Amino acid sequence: MTIPQSVSWENHTIRLLDQRKLPHVTEYLTLGTVESVFEAIKSLAVRGAPAIGIAAAFGVALSALTCKTEDVHELKEQVFMDSGYLSQSRPTAVNLFWALNRMNEVVVRSNTAQSLRENVLAEALTIQKEDAEVCRSIGEHALTLFQNGDRVMTICNAGSIATAKYGTALAPFFLAKERGIHLSVFACETRPVFQGARLTTWELMQADIDVTLITDSMAAHTMKMKQISAVITGADRIAANGDSANKIGTFGLAVLAKSFGIPFYIAAPLSTFDLDTPNGDAIPIEERDPSEITHVNGVNIAPDGVNVFNPAFDVAPADLITGIVTEKGIIKPDKASIAALFA
Repeated sequence: MTIPQSVSWENHTIRLLDQRKLPHVTEYLTLGTVESVFEAIKSLAVRGAPAIGIAAAFGVALSALTCKTEDVHELKEQVFMDSGYLSQSRPTAVNLFWALNRMNEVVVRSNTAQSLRENVLAEALTIQKEDAEVCRSIGEHALTLFQNGDRVMTICNAGSIATAKYGTALAPFFLAKERGIHLSVFACETRPVFQGARLTTWELMQADIDVTLITDSMAAHTMKMKQISAVITGADRIAANGDSANKIGTFGLAVLAKSFGIPFYIAAPLSTFDLDTPNGDAIPIEERDPSEITHVNGVNIAPDGVNVFNPAFDVAPADLITGIVTEKGIIKPDKASIAALFA
């Protein structure tokens, strides 16, 4: 079984799987500047909240390593500036800001230019290692929710290429495969950028996991006709009350799951929780280029000048979520349970 890796540190540069080219071309980018990291995040060359955080952390390391000054105060000023620049790449995924805050704290504690460079690289590698361990733990907990032969629906891509390894929502499927447990995955295509069609199906097929692709509009019919056992998705930000932002279309799946009486789960690490955001209404929702909707592979499929609304995310309310799977276990999506995680 092959589990792809999206972000790695090699020879003082970032090696990044270009997710825009999948599934037809497997190409890795070499990023050696902060600007190239910003563009990779902004353009979706790297995507998935944990992977974005890892890439940004390595971007801060690049900032420190490529800045030539040996004056620690000048170096800190430059690194903080670059960290702030990276924070503007995408607004919704809280892991980006979580990772940058961790890196900034390391910068503050460093007393010399040499120690700063060593410390930020070590911290970025630690963030990557921790994420792989966290994802495996999420997978272990999530696997207890399913039985051999279950059919599970998902949307977007919350797999290994969206994280350090294993993924969040896809982690139980990789672990099930390792243990001879058969789970069938029904992957929504995830318009308008087709992360489900291009990435999730590719990734699961690489691991020889049973996956069936459907269009987003087929979800209700598929739940009924294919006797879907559960829905599990990732998240880009979870508010203090359990409202969860994820790729556009997730809210719709939560509504459908409620209608069919099947459980709807969110799988996400603690770094995805934002206790400073009280509820889903306070989560900033990124709106992207209209051409993502009006064009497919560069071909215009809509009338010129048509009005377009292109939110990249929506929010599943806590009352539609059966449980949130974290590295510490499965919790109820409510304020008390979430607060207890961080007590």
